[in-house]
Amino acid sequence: MDFFIDDYDVAVIGAGHAGCEAALASARLGCKTIIFSINLDAIANMPCNPSIGGTSKGHLVREIDALGGEMGKNTDKTFIQSKMLNTSKGPAVFSLRAQADRRRYQMEMKYTLEQQENLDINQAEISDITISENKVVSVRTARGGVYRVKAVVLATGTYLKGRIILGDVSYDGGPDGMFPATYLSRSLKEAGIELMRFKTGTPARINAKSIHFEEIEEQPGDKEITPFSFENEALEKEQIPCWLTYTNEKTHEIIKANLHRSPLYSGNIKGTGPRYCPSIEDKIVRFADKERHQIFIEPMGENTDEMYVQGMSSSLPEDVQYEVYHSIKGLEDAKIMRPAYAIEYDCINPTQLKLSLEHKTIEGMFFAGQINGSSGYEEAAAQGIIAGINAARKVLGKEPFILDRSEAYIGVLIDDLVTKGTNEPYRMMTSRAEYRLILRQDNADMRLTEKGYQLGLISRERYEKFLKKKANIEKEIERVKNTVLSPTEELNAILREKGATPVETGIHISDLLRRSEIKYDDLEPVDGNRPVLTRAEKEQVEVCMKYEGYIERQMHQIEQFKKLEKKLLPKDIDYNEISGLALEARQKLNKQKPESIGQASRISGVSPADISVLLVWLSMKKGK
Repeated sequence: MDFFIDDYDVAVIGAGHAGCEAALASARLGCKTIIFSINLDAIANMPCNPSIGGTSKGHLVREIDALGGEMGKNTDKTFIQSKMLNTSKGPAVFSLRAQADRRRYQMEMKYTLEQQENLDINQAEISDITISENKVVSVRTARGGVYRVKAVVLATGTYLKGRIILGDVSYDGGPDGMFPATYLSRSLKEAGIELMRFKTGTPARINAKSIHFEEIEEQPGDKEITPFSFENEALEKEQIPCWLTYTNEKTHEIIKANLHRSPLYSGNIKGTGPRYCPSIEDKIVRFADKERHQIFIEPMGENTDEMYVQGMSSSLPEDVQYEVYHSIKGLEDAKIMRPAYAIEYDCINPTQLKLSLEHKTIEGMFFAGQINGSSGYEEAAAQGIIAGINAARKVLGKEPFILDRSEAYIGVLIDDLVTKGTNEPYRMMTSRAEYRLILRQDNADMRLTEKGYQLGLISRERYEKFLKKKANIEKEIERVKNTVLSPTEELNAILREKGATPVETGIHISDLLRRSEIKYDDLEPVDGNRPVLTRAEKEQVEVCMKYEGYIERQMHQIEQFKKLEKKLLPKDIDYNEISGLALEARQKLNKQKPESIGQASRISGVSPADISVLLVWLSMKKGK
C-alpha cells in the first residue's frame, strides 16, 4: 500500500559519484533535495579502482572543483598517493591522478552530504517515477513511500537490473555485493525511454601479506604534491607506494587455454563492454603480439591489507583466476580476498537528452553518470554536477547551464554523449577534445570559477582569491613581455647549463621562456624585479608564454566554432520539409532535434553538405 511521505524540489536517485555531486549542487543552490541510496554504506563507493583522476579524467575533476563541486576537495582529504601523469609531454595532456583511501573517501563524502543544508539522505530503492502530462510529479520507493518532486536526477550507476557474472556463475546483484535496482527499468520503459545493456568489470583484490614485494617494482608518488582542489595551494603527506609487475608467456597460455570458460567468449555476457578498459582475457586476444602487459598493485587504503590489481579486470572462473595470478612475478602465493567479476546493467541511449541532461520530452527528468552510457567515477561526477545544477535551475525557473566543447572537458563529454551517442561505455580521453591546449587541467579555475561564482556554488571569499590570482598572472605576463635581460655572463651561464644557446644582445624574458629548455624559475638569479608568485601562478605564466602562438591559433578556431553554436535551430522543425537534405540526415535530425547548427554538424550521418543546406534554410527563414 502506497503512503505519502514528503514534498521535495529535487530527488536524486543513486548516491554514487554522480548522485553526490548532483545532490550537493541542488541543495547548495537552495532547493529542498533528497538523495536515495539502496544502501547508505555504498555512498560514494569505488567498486573498481580506488583512484581519482588520470589521463583526461584529472581535467574533469579540476573542472568540477572550479564549478564548486566536491570530488577534488574530497580526494585532497583522503588521498594516499598523488602523481602528475604525462609530464614528459606537453601541458595539454598533463593529468593529475591520486590513489584514495577508499573507505575514508566514502566516509568523508557521506559526512559532507549529512552536513549539507537543504539535503536529506534516505536508504531506499526507487521503484517508480510518476509522470503526468510529460512532467515528473513523484517518485515511489519499493516500500511504497511516495515523495512529490518537481525534478528528479537519475544517477543509478551499474545498479539497474545489475547482473554479476563470474565464469559460468551469474546472479542478480549490484557492485560490491550490494542489491541491484530491480524495478526502475520497467518504469523507465513504460515512460518510453530507450534502454541499452552495457557491461563493465573489475579485477580481484588480493592480500598484501601474500605478495612478494621484493620481486616487483616500487612506484612512488610525486615529491611535490599538486592538489586537485584550487582551494588548496599545497599539500604535504607521507605517501604509500604502488607497485608494478607484468603478465608473461605462462599467464597468456593459461588464459588462452581457458577462453572457452570465459563468459565473454561463451556468450554468457550479452552487454557491451568498454573498449578502452578491456578485461585481461580480451587483451590477450586483441593484442596477441604483446609478450607482456603492465599490472599495477595499488593499496585500497591506509588501514587495510587489500590491494587492487589494476590491469587484471576479468570474468574468468575463480579457479582460473587463482592460476592466472599465481603465474605473475611477485604474486606466486597471492591470496584473493575478492574475486574479479563482470557486471551487466541497464543504461539509457543518451541521445534522448538535451545538453542540460534533461530528457527531451519528459520535463524535470535529468540523467547523470553511467546510466547515460559513460564509464568512470570522474565522468559520472562531471555529469552529476551539471544535472544537479540544471535540476535546481529548472525548479527555480532559470535557464539551463550548459558548457560547450570549447569551454570544458565537461562540455566535450556531455556533447559527445548527447549528440553522438555511444554503443559502448564512454570514456573521456584528451584526444576527444579539439581545443585541449585551451582546456588544460592547470587553468580549469581560470576557465570556470567565474561561472561557478555566478551560479552560486563558489563563495565570495574563494572568488576574491581567484581574482587576485588572475590579476597576478596577467600582470606578470605583461612584465615578462616588456622586460629585457642583458646578455651577461651570469645569464649565459644559466642558458648553457640548461642546454640553451647563449645570447649576445638583450632579450625579453618572454622570448627566453618560449625556449623549451628554460623554466620560469631558472631565470630567478638574473631577474631581480620578479614578484612573489605561487607555484600555480608561475606555471600559468610559463605555459602562456611557451605556447602563446598555438593558444592564439586555437582561440581563433574557437571563435569559428562559437559562430555555429550560436546559430540556434527551432525545436519544432520537421526536417522532412527541408529540401536538399539527405534522407539519413533527415532521419537523424528529426530523431535528435539538435539545438544548434554546431550540434547538428556533429551528429553521425549529417554531412557538411547537409549543414550547408541547413545554413541556407536558416538564413532564408530569418530573412522572411
